[in-house]
Amino acid sequence: MASLVDIPQAVDPIPPSDYQCLDRFKLPPNFRGRSALTVQLWYFVHAVFFRPSPQILYGFRRWLLRRFGAEIGKGVRIRASATLTYPWKIKIGDHSWIGDDAVIYSFAPITIGRDVVVSQRSYLCAGTHDYRSHAFDMETAPIVIEDKAWLAADVFVAPGITIRRGAVVGSRSSVFSDLPEAMVCVGSPARPIHPRFGRISA
Repeated sequence: MASLVDIPQAVDPIPPSDYQCLDRFKLPPNFRGRSALTVQLWYFVHAVFFRPSPQILYGFRRWLLRRFGAEIGKGVRIRASATLTYPWKIKIGDHSWIGDDAVIYSFAPITIGRDVVVSQRSYLCAGTHDYRSHAFDMETAPIVIEDKAWLAADVFVAPGITIRRGAVVGSRSSVFSDLPEAMVCVGSPARPIHPRFGRISA
């Protein structure tokens, strides 16, 4: 039977003096883009008025978002169960659709073009943390979804990504690099597999 001295001991890669950093992380200057009071007011409005609103009241939800600085085009349909973290960093073009339980995590600007579909449970994530930092410092980068793109159900889009015009991203794909125009893309990480049929009209 091996003695305790024969059993290799795990080596902690983080020096003990650095553990004090793990309970906090640095935020980019003014990354929220509004005062703490405005942020809390939006969280209240989102919980009390936005989420409980009847599904058909798309115009009411557009109105709420615009009051908080979002640029929302005409005919945009956003489901009541969607989460939009900071509306003042969100721009959505005409006739786009945001599905049930979609998350628009706008720690950096997120731009969604015209005639775009962001399907249910998709997650557009414009913020992350630096794993190389003991304090997990926050990093942010904008996301752009160009016109006529379709993100199918449960798609994850990482910070700093552009999905080009007319691209289709298959269900449960994860997007960690830019995707080309008018291509069907699937997988984790998502890769283009074939063109969409026909020409995309203007």
